[in-house]
Amino acid sequence: MSFQDGLSGLNAAARNLDVIGNNVANSSTVGAKTSRAEFSDVYANALSGSGTGAVGIGVAVSSIAQQFTQGDISTTQNPMDMAINGRGFFRTSLNGAVQYTRNGQFRMDKDGFIVNAQGANLTGYSADSAGKIQGGAPNPLQISQADISPKATATTAAQFNLDAGAAIPSATFSSTDATSYNNSNSMSVYDSLGRQHQVTLYYAKTSANNWALYGSADGTELPTKPLTNLAFDATGSLTAPAAPFSVTIPVGADAGSNLTFTANVSTATQFGAPFSTTNVTQDGYGSGRLSGFSADTSGVIVGRYTNGQTKALGQVVLANFVNPQGLTPLGNNAWSEGAGSGQPTLGVPGTGTLGPLQSQALENSNVDLTGELVNMITAQRVYQANAQTIKTHDQLLQTIVNLR
Repeated sequence: MSFQDGLSGLNAAARNLDVIGNNVANSSTVGAKTSRAEFSDVYANALSGSGTGAVGIGVAVSSIAQQFTQGDISTTQNPMDMAINGRGFFRTSLNGAVQYTRNGQFRMDKDGFIVNAQGANLTGYSADSAGKIQGGAPNPLQISQADISPKATATTAAQFNLDAGAAIPSATFSSTDATSYNNSNSMSVYDSLGRQHQVTLYYAKTSANNWALYGSADGTELPTKPLTNLAFDATGSLTAPAAPFSVTIPVGADAGSNLTFTANVSTATQFGAPFSTTNVTQDGYGSGRLSGFSADTSGVIVGRYTNGQTKALGQVVLANFVNPQGLTPLGNNAWSEGAGSGQPTLGVPGTGTLGPLQSQALENSNVDLTGELVNMITAQRVYQANAQTIKTHDQLLQTIVNLR
């Protein structure tokens, strides 16, 4: 009579309780994946081959398999937090060793690198000074703290309506004489050093359906008078100028003396309604400091600057495996490539089989705490039952020993 069956059952049940206990302990661990113990029966090999009457000799734990199902996603207030909504792993580098994780709790270190609590660098594609994402091999992502350079205004556009019933001014145009023009609107433009200049456009009716457009910069009238003439047809649509016209303003010798940009008024109208300006745009801006950043669904880290501009600072790269259960757990919410996982397939979030990213969010553990507590009760009963078989074997053996 053998105690092997009961002993193997006790060992297997104890191992199962270890797995369940680990799951319960990590029920609040961000990115943690639940595990399950998988069992197999054990039979002794027979010299003459297997037979139909063979009796097993117990149970063995064949594997501890992690379940890479999606965990719930919860929002946070940290712009560096990221969650993968689907398949894939964050790719990190720790002292040159590549690791993979589902834990998106990241922060920025003193050098601007994006790291996790263990100091592993998040890897991805870097961006050049213009914000263009560079491909190639993934490298540790570093957030540049450099100011964004100013951009001189090159194009402007204004959308407005001139009152078809307006009277023709009798006085010669002067920016200081409000009776010499009908209406005006203003816009800000920037020189090559990022300095702001105020440009004002004045509209003076010259005849039916015809207007003269004058300008001033920083309170000084521009020498070209008028800058252009506006003509409208009987429906109030603009017929001239047919293309954007150039405007040159003085900006100082240190910025090249003059700034020339184009002005587009093709959307201007002349209806029987009061003068109104609907929209004024220009493409220049001054220098700006980095004020914040966040990642979009494709993993592009977008920086926000104090001048209202945005620029890509890098892009997160994800990795996927044919068999995630073949990954080797390293602890600290990290795995490494294993013999059974296959080689990693790299890509940006939201492409192929990789899930999109969600910024300011984290993936919770996929542990079902209620289910684990039920499994714990079951495993306890299994342990008690196997202990009972050993006790029964002991009683039977004692009976045999006591035979006379």
